[in-house]
Amino acid sequence: MIKLNDDISKAMDAESLKLDIQRHLRFTLAKSKYSTTKWDKFRSVALAALDRLHDRWIDTQEYYYDVDAKRVYYISMEFLIGRLLDNMLVNLGILDEVREALQELGLDYDEVKENEFDAGLGNGGLGRLAACFLDSMATMGIPGYGYGIRYDFGIFEQQFRNGYQIEKPDMWLQFGNPWDVVRPKTLYPVDFYGESVPYTDSDGRLRFKWVNTQKVNALAYDTPIPGYKNDVVNNLRLWKASSSKAIDLQSFSQGEYIDAVRDAQLQENISRVLYPNDKVFVGQELRLKQEYFLVSATMQDIIRRFKKVHDDWRKFPDKVVIQCNDTHPNLAIPELMRVLLDYEGLDWEPAWDITRKSINYTNHTVLPEALETWQVPLMRNLLPRHLQIIYEINKRFLNDVRDKFGNDVNRVRRMSIISEGEKPAVQMATLGIVGSKKLNGVARLHTELIKKTIFKDFYEMYPDKFINMTNGITPRRWLKQCNPGLSDLISKEIGDGWVTDLDQLKKIDKKAGDKAFRKKFAEVKRHNKLALIDFIEAEYGVTLNPDSLFDIQIKRIHEYKRQLMVALHTAMLYNRIKADPEAEFQPRTVLFSGKAAPGYTMAKLQIKLINSIAEKINNDPDTKDKLSCLFLENYTVSLAERLIPAADLSEQTSTAGMEASGTGNMKFALNGALTIGTLDGANIEIREEVGEDNIFIFGLTDEEVEEKRREGYNPRDYYDTVPELQEVLNQVRDGFFEPDKPDLFHPIIRSLLDDGDYFMVLADFESYAGQQKEVEKLYKNQDEWIKKAIHNVARMGKFSSDRTITEYCEQIWEAKKYNPPLKNKKGNKKK
Repeated sequence: MIKLNDDISKAMDAESLKLDIQRHLRFTLAKSKYSTTKWDKFRSVALAALDRLHDRWIDTQEYYYDVDAKRVYYISMEFLIGRLLDNMLVNLGILDEVREALQELGLDYDEVKENEFDAGLGNGGLGRLAACFLDSMATMGIPGYGYGIRYDFGIFEQQFRNGYQIEKPDMWLQFGNPWDVVRPKTLYPVDFYGESVPYTDSDGRLRFKWVNTQKVNALAYDTPIPGYKNDVVNNLRLWKASSSKAIDLQSFSQGEYIDAVRDAQLQENISRVLYPNDKVFVGQELRLKQEYFLVSATMQDIIRRFKKVHDDWRKFPDKVVIQCNDTHPNLAIPELMRVLLDYEGLDWEPAWDITRKSINYTNHTVLPEALETWQVPLMRNLLPRHLQIIYEINKRFLNDVRDKFGNDVNRVRRMSIISEGEKPAVQMATLGIVGSKKLNGVARLHTELIKKTIFKDFYEMYPDKFINMTNGITPRRWLKQCNPGLSDLISKEIGDGWVTDLDQLKKIDKKAGDKAFRKKFAEVKRHNKLALIDFIEAEYGVTLNPDSLFDIQIKRIHEYKRQLMVALHTAMLYNRIKADPEAEFQPRTVLFSGKAAPGYTMAKLQIKLINSIAEKINNDPDTKDKLSCLFLENYTVSLAERLIPAADLSEQTSTAGMEASGTGNMKFALNGALTIGTLDGANIEIREEVGEDNIFIFGLTDEEVEEKRREGYNPRDYYDTVPELQEVLNQVRDGFFEPDKPDLFHPIIRSLLDDGDYFMVLADFESYAGQQKEVEKLYKNQDEWIKKAIHNVARMGKFSSDRTITEYCEQIWEAKKYNPPLKNKKGNKKK
């Protein structure tokens, strides 16, 4: 008989956890040992973890009220949080106890955790950065709140059919989400359409009302974000769209079933998928709806929390700081202005002062074409009051520009929030700069580039507004959790203080000279490679050589990231084997993973090319144990956690000047992979930290890329003078990798040879291939390779997201760190 004792839901020892897991299986899930499914087993463990989080969660939030803390609100369209079970248990400090409890129940923890779905809340680095930041804020005791959208289907599930990417719905919520808690009373109306009507208030001031709107409700779902062993639990609040209209019962009764539910379905589409296709008008409108839905619900929640304690709006910037992660949430600027003007009755100047002191904007791109814009007619129809406010912001801002720089017509036109021309549009990045306290880049090079290029005029206007915050990653997930072998090895040598102070890894730098430590380090890497080999064999039926160099590129598929360069080099290696099958060859396994946007035709064609090259290589007996190539489908955080610890070589091949930062480069280096990359994004700062001898740098610099484009660049010069490159391009052109469709890859060849090779693949190829030879040479000397891998791990302290968040607190947010006491703490681990 299971004991029903409140203490077992709080105690942290294995016996209590075992009883709690059994209790949830029987009394929460109503399952016996005969009917329990794999999902039930996972869910019961998750529920036991939540029992230990809830008191901490409640007490943390109450404490923030008690001390009247300044709160940080991090608004993002993406939170790529991955699976949460490992993370929850690691941060609670009970992972080993749960393993023991499940073992006593005849269950294997590693099998149980595989039944959790990756949360479909993001696509790439933007969302993973947000997740790392939430972890750091909780670990450091910063009152941080994440705000996003609870997408029903996320981005998409990627499958391959004959080598082509196929998009399927990501059914991550098909069985519900055990981690989130619905808050039925936290339901806010969000308005769309209608019109802005002027009126005169009782003081004779001109005011506006937004009337005749269509309403959608935003329902809150909360997920706990625990800090590492500190009893702090912060909050991630995600909004789900729910219809403000009940079913049309009259239509339903008359058999018009579709009409009866159409309006409700259309309203709820707002939170269906991440990034609907904006190639068509309906998709554009839906995406803008998503962005305002997120901002409106979040701003109502922020203001509710502020007004619970304060009634003086002058204190708002002292108690509230809002960080917009990219341009998507920048509608927060006109939305806060609307609330202050239309609901709180403030005049323009104090409202504008409050807004600009409260909101900050993180920029994530150096590409002008990637800066978000919204057509004026679309915004006028969907958000008429906001467009009105934006026009007024723009008018006043351009007057300031004229005051500072004179009546420079070209400068005024360049700096306008509203672009001119046949299709005037709202420039969301410009709105973010004008309406924020600080704008930050995400790596030193990125910040310098935006000052010199896309935001040059604004930097001249507001030099103090621009600041750099080099990105970071959480060491809890990206070392302790995903690589327990290396984590344990490090902790045995220097203790576990590095988990919250990554600079302590410097202590293992000298261990590179310790033969015994190098041997243990190499054993950990081999163990991780064998685990990945087992996974790939089970999932794909492909057997890999554990003695080969594991060469891995995992990231969103985009031309500027240049997966194409890696693919062409892999084909070149294949040609070398075919030219002389008996020659000595450094065995290599090349692994890709990543998704292409559904409407990105060239990126999807490059996926097909990689799969075709892989098929050719893997089916040729001459390559056995020498060269393998595989594109792993449906890239997720969980897949990254398998790949990164097993990597020998990290591919960071973006065209210089085009990657804002990158965080995959940090994760690989922290797990003992050496980097081959360009001087782009955070690669530059990684090189500074690890040393030039411990990284493989190739290719043009950002200045050299721009110089080539200015002076004229003929990619055929490289085609004509690099024979091995010419051979591969001819093979791609002539159908060697796709004999049934010999013309299939012609668009790729045209982009390289006839359309200017904008991303400089051919210009950098020879340099890249040369560095790959250096990689092979070093890898053959395993002792030296391991030394350099250890140096990489030891020198990654700068790239902790804890450091990044500390800098945000000190230089932008002016937020304090707290150590909330746990009021309801019961039970300790029993030794």
